[in-house]
Amino acid sequence: MKENRFWIGLSLLALGLLGVLGYFVLAEGAPAAAVLPAGRPTVVIDPGHGGEDGGAVAPDGTEEAEINLAVAQRLDMVLRFMGEETLLLRDSDVSLHDPSASTIREKKVSDIHNRVDAVNALENARLISIHQNFFPSSKYHGAQVFYGGNPLGQPWAERTRENLRGCLDPENKRETKPIDRNIYLMNHISCPALLVECGFLSNPEERCMLKDANYQTSLAVVIAGSYVQSTQEKGETAHVSQSEEGLLLHTVRE
Repeated sequence: MKENRFWIGLSLLALGLLGVLGYFVLAEGAPAAAVLPAGRPTVVIDPGHGGEDGGAVAPDGTEEAEINLAVAQRLDMVLRFMGEETLLLRDSDVSLHDPSASTIREKKVSDIHNRVDAVNALENARLISIHQNFFPSSKYHGAQVFYGGNPLGQPWAERTRENLRGCLDPENKRETKPIDRNIYLMNHISCPALLVECGFLSNPEERCMLKDANYQTSLAVVIAGSYVQSTQEKGETAHVSQSEEGLLLHTVRE
């Protein structure tokens, strides 16, 4: 409970700052990263897809890559406000392929290899890959968290799942799972890594939420708070009363 109060307090502080700055800040670029001691982990934020690869496409034409980027930009900003070192792999609707790649297949292969190289180039990385789910039936909904890269990813994933469910979707029964072996990015890195499927673009109600800027911010706050919580040493708590905790939880859920 005390650990929950710690990350919720930090998360809402960041959320308040985001509200003051407004959405326009995202268009101008996130604040510069804080100068942190050597050896601190760098959170690599991967907005899935981009450029010609739009990812899943909803019936209304919404592309997954667009939602991924919006959530990832907010996640980057919240983590920076919390004093974390971050690396956002893309900050616009682009592919990360080499200039020499010409066909769509070549671009996709080059893009994913470059993402892997960016993560593996860091001595102490933590990866959060942001995606959206899709299924032919529109009845499915709910965020799901996958882990890979390193055994340390599993408890981090469990905590993220619990917080997403507790703050945003209490009825969500989806369990955390190890990442599928065919996901190249997550299976070619050695650092702890999460892949967060934020929701289903194929579900009309959830799609509306995923397209909403406030809900995107809420997702970012909970994911960021879960990361901060997972890195805290035992005994570190914030000075937040039980009544304040209830108010903070209510605010996150809104």
